[in-house]
Amino acid sequence: MDMTRSQDHGDLNRRAAYASISVAALLLVMKGYAVVSTGSTAMLGSLADTGLDLVASLATLLGVWIGAQPADANHRFGHGKAEALAAMFQVVLISLSALGLAWRAVDEFLAGGRPAEAEAGMFVSLVAIGATILLLAYQRRIIRATGSLAIATDNLHYSSDLVLNLAVIAALALDHWFGLAGTDAGFAFAIALWLGWGAWNASQAAIEQLMDHEWPLQKRERFLAVVAEHPELRGLHDLRTRTSGNRDFVQFHVWVDGRMTVTEAHRVMDEIEEKLLEAFPGVEILIHPDPDGHVDEADLGAQDLLTPAPADGASPALAAQGAPTRR
Repeated sequence: MDMTRSQDHGDLNRRAAYASISVAALLLVMKGYAVVSTGSTAMLGSLADTGLDLVASLATLLGVWIGAQPADANHRFGHGKAEALAAMFQVVLISLSALGLAWRAVDEFLAGGRPAEAEAGMFVSLVAIGATILLLAYQRRIIRATGSLAIATDNLHYSSDLVLNLAVIAALALDHWFGLAGTDAGFAFAIALWLGWGAWNASQAAIEQLMDHEWPLQKRERFLAVVAEHPELRGLHDLRTRTSGNRDFVQFHVWVDGRMTVTEAHRVMDEIEEKLLEAFPGVEILIHPDPDGHVDEADLGAQDLLTPAPADGASPALAAQGAPTRR
């Protein structure tokens, strides 16, 4: 990824983080007032979530700032995994918030507590919904441009806030206007479950990046299709892919005519890399040429991924999971 493009992405991610911090700070003050006014546990859960939003957004800002730093002597692959670490920090905060809220909801239900001044709580929740919708729209525009995992996790958390604030409004309305005791505690417990589910989902993408999970199959197949267009290749094997922050990395071996000179083989590698960068801008590519038939390791890495699809229509990448084949 060239430095200008990386810097532009870093600037966009930081703006998204600043926006989420501003919204969280505003809502924290408003919901604090609403909790004091209403005594609602559901509103307290919303307040706790907003407080964690603020802390998580600060962690996101730190993560995207570090992740945007260029590679250096100690981090030759860049700092992209800082975003995954920031996302995991958010997951921990969300999980703790869910557990604390569930405990408070059960305690209120057993004690028979009820909220007061429901109108103030509902008004604050409506303001929170409006501010959150605007923030989500802005974040999603940034995510489409940069692919930031940290911003995507922050977006997921704020998406759950919409449901959370609607639940607060419903809980206050049912208790205040319909006299249904226990609805505030019940909705608070449901919000806790929702937060826990969101934390679980948010953790998956972060864990995949930290564990250097392979690209999705469809993306790998598109990559292989571009490589297969070069007429001088005899095959491709030992493909390895991973993502770190908003940067993609890929390395693979290709079989070429063993009678090629180093200069000729280098020309072929340059041509392949040029085509790949057109289709996958910013990807970091490492290609190792092998003479036709040469295999470094006689295992999965020796299988030719450019083999034509079999009669059953299985993809080349899937077919490569079976017995080794050659073109």
